[in-house]
Amino acid sequence: MSTIPITKRGAEKLKEELQRLKHVERPAVVIAIAEARAQGDLSENAEYDAAKDKQGFIEGRIQEIEGKLSAAQIIDPAALDAGGRVVFGATVDLEEEESGDPVTYQVVGDDEADIKQGLISISSPIARALIGKEAGDVAAVQAPGGVRHYEVIKVRYV
Repeated sequence: MSTIPITKRGAEKLKEELQRLKHVERPAVVIAIAEARAQGDLSENAEYDAAKDKQGFIEGRIQEIEGKLSAAQIIDPAALDAGGRVVFGATVDLEEEESGDPVTYQVVGDDEADIKQGLISISSPIARALIGKEAGDVAAVQAPGGVRHYEVIKVRYV
């Protein structure tokens, strides 16, 4: 199985979710199933069906997270020294050439991407265009509205 790159922060979030699922959600759904069983006839018991569905979701998510963590290659951006180039985990300050708007992104794993927080997936078009660039370089990004050009202002490893 190939490794999945993930930042240290992303791995911690997955571990927290796994702990919550195993120690809070799973026991709660077991109690809900027991309470629904106590009501009698299971064939028309909506609470029982809902609790069993939730249990299936929780167990599936636990397996998914455990699989991701076992295949994860945890990268600490603060420990990187890529000589000022954009690499996985780097935080990049950009300026959109046409509008002059500044924007900051951190290149992260697929599971931790959140554009509203400035976290872009390593497999996104903008991250692929930025990888290997240095301050002063211009990246051409194919966007739905056409090609956009971004100048790399600063690359940080935070």
